[in-house]
Amino acid sequence: MKVWINGSFVKDTDSMVSIFDAGIQHGVGLFETIRAQNGVAFRAKQHMERLADSAKLLRLTERLQVEPLVEALELCLEKNKLQEARIRLTLTGGNLSMLNGSGGSTDPTIFIQTQPPTEYPKELFEKGVLVSLASGRINPYDLMAGHKTLNYWSRLLNLQLSAAQKCGEALWLTPSAHVVGGCVSNVFIMRNGRLVTPYARGEESLVDEPSAVLPGITRNVMFLIAKKLGIKTELSQISLDDFLTADETFLTNSSWGVLPVVGVAATVQGEGEATADLQQVGDGRVGQFTKNFRNAYWDLVEEETTI
Repeated sequence: MKVWINGSFVKDTDSMVSIFDAGIQHGVGLFETIRAQNGVAFRAKQHMERLADSAKLLRLTERLQVEPLVEALELCLEKNKLQEARIRLTLTGGNLSMLNGSGGSTDPTIFIQTQPPTEYPKELFEKGVLVSLASGRINPYDLMAGHKTLNYWSRLLNLQLSAAQKCGEALWLTPSAHVVGGCVSNVFIMRNGRLVTPYARGEESLVDEPSAVLPGITRNVMFLIAKKLGIKTELSQISLDDFLTADETFLTNSSWGVLPVVGVAATVQGEGEATADLQQVGDGRVGQFTKNFRNAYWDLVEEETTI
């Protein structure tokens, strides 16, 4: 495979980043994961716009140019002769010392890698998945909340803990016990025929607390699909009880699209031992609304990537 690094292609086995890079030294960086189909990166411009927005707000760099980055994504697909792929673009602070206050004034490191898309078992979408509750809480007042930063260790650890409980994702809550989303996904619930999701970073009103929710690209596609299906949408904080009593629940990201959730598995610490408590969502089966959203999503991906 060929990897794109700062404008040049190299073999993946020859790709290198300086040990002084801020991404390695301090975990300073952002990334985007993009689905490609028919040799086209789906909604690449929206991904790059989100990246540029976060890079500016977090004082990483103000120099990102969206269109050249979109072209680089397409070149990577062409260079590696991939029609379907999982693309990851990583942006770091480059050889930057965060101690000198020079954020945004140095050249970042940008690299793009492509690989075949992850193949998920069909039963995950036909039967749905259980989710666990992540250990810890997300602070909505954290400056990094709602951005796709390189600091993913706690998320990956909770995904491992979730898998050990035979769950497909782990839900993150705020200190006030409102649902933020999964480790790698946004969350939606269907309630009385209405599609509800937490408001994301940048969508808050003057009376709302800051949001720790990532403004997901696939999440935004759900609003478009809801409009096509004649389903009303609502931005609202979702409590854990709202999640558990929803008619249907699903998670979204660029890799799996729409993933149905049929229950929550929580570990309860009793006297001397921990027990697993399982509570189903809705009737414990994949609902028709979720199926409709999933089918409409992949139809839209096919439509927008067919040249």
